[in-house]
Amino acid sequence: MTSPALVGSASPAMLVLEDGTTFRGTSFGADGETFGEMVFNTGMTGYQETLTDPSYARQIVAMTAPHIGNTGVNDTDPESRRIWVSGYVVREPARLASSWRAQRSLQAELAAQGVTGIAMNGTRALTRHLRDRGAMRAGITSGPADPAELLERVLASPQMTGADLARDVSTPRPYVIHPPDDTPFRFRVVAVDLGIKAATPRAMAALGCEVQVVPATATAPEILAASPDGVFFSNGPGDPAAIGYAVDAIRGVIAASTPVFGICLGSQVLGRALGLGTYKLRFGHRGVNQPVQDLRTGRVQITSHNHGFAVALPDAGPGRDRAGRAFQTDFGPAEITHLNLNDGVVEGLRLRAAPAFGVQYHPEAAPGPHDASGLFGEFCDLMEGTRRA
Repeated sequence: MTSPALVGSASPAMLVLEDGTTFRGTSFGADGETFGEMVFNTGMTGYQETLTDPSYARQIVAMTAPHIGNTGVNDTDPESRRIWVSGYVVREPARLASSWRAQRSLQAELAAQGVTGIAMNGTRALTRHLRDRGAMRAGITSGPADPAELLERVLASPQMTGADLARDVSTPRPYVIHPPDDTPFRFRVVAVDLGIKAATPRAMAALGCEVQVVPATATAPEILAASPDGVFFSNGPGDPAAIGYAVDAIRGVIAASTPVFGICLGSQVLGRALGLGTYKLRFGHRGVNQPVQDLRTGRVQITSHNHGFAVALPDAGPGRDRAGRAFQTDFGPAEITHLNLNDGVVEGLRLRAAPAFGVQYHPEAAPGPHDASGLFGEFCDLMEGTRRA
């Protein structure tokens, strides 16, 4: 499959999927060659937050919105210390950064951070192909290239299944986010950084939480030594089945009756800690428009997602039949609390007799809608209730 060049003087570029499907376009970002899992994001905004989300480590991200880069890049909106995507695919890159907040162009930022991308007309065809065939490995190269030779290098690149990437993206040392000066201190939270976004501890700090962010490999005794009122397990990249150290940590925290809240990868880790399996989704959920239903209330939220794995239901049968039905764990009864209305994927779970819950999406919504921002308040209520007990 071919696509004409879009940016006049840019060098030619090529994208090859592991099934041999080939797209041609022009170089966008840094010249070079890159490999990763090919995925797509359906958000129409928030590309800077997407690029700097550690959950996208070792992935080539295609944007389904046709025009990317018009607001440029600034030093305020990044969600981490660097761009994490392996490669970037857009249809038509903006030629001008028109926002008053822009400090440089997206093209310049990608080039400065060594991120290889491609601009091509075939992003719709690419997205449909991934929906039909599933996420797969891919490679982008700039300059003249032989598709067959690039395909060989794609097939030699690592798979996402079995990948432990949380420790690669995590903070190397602890740090603390304090509540704003005008916000009274309420709780001490330890946040285990499996690939945390900057907006997440800020959201908790705005509610009066002092948030100590610790590395992904922190053990339960190390976490509990800080005497936290609650422990948060963040989003992150890779396969939840490959990070048994996080599963052990969350089990130790639950056993100590300390409140736990997990999101995205953290929710998958919670599921595994409760004895559930996890599996790789066909093409994942990535974007800001995923409908999720709270089975306890029937209420639907439009939510921000970025995950390629999910928690398996505790027994056979349609997901929507799980409402109000408990399953047994080492920590007492638990239940599925949220489901994705597009495909029935588990989006939330909680323990009934212990203070622990998780959701498979981003309540901080950076970027995205703020329907689920109240979940941080639920975490605070859980800590308050445990403190009084």
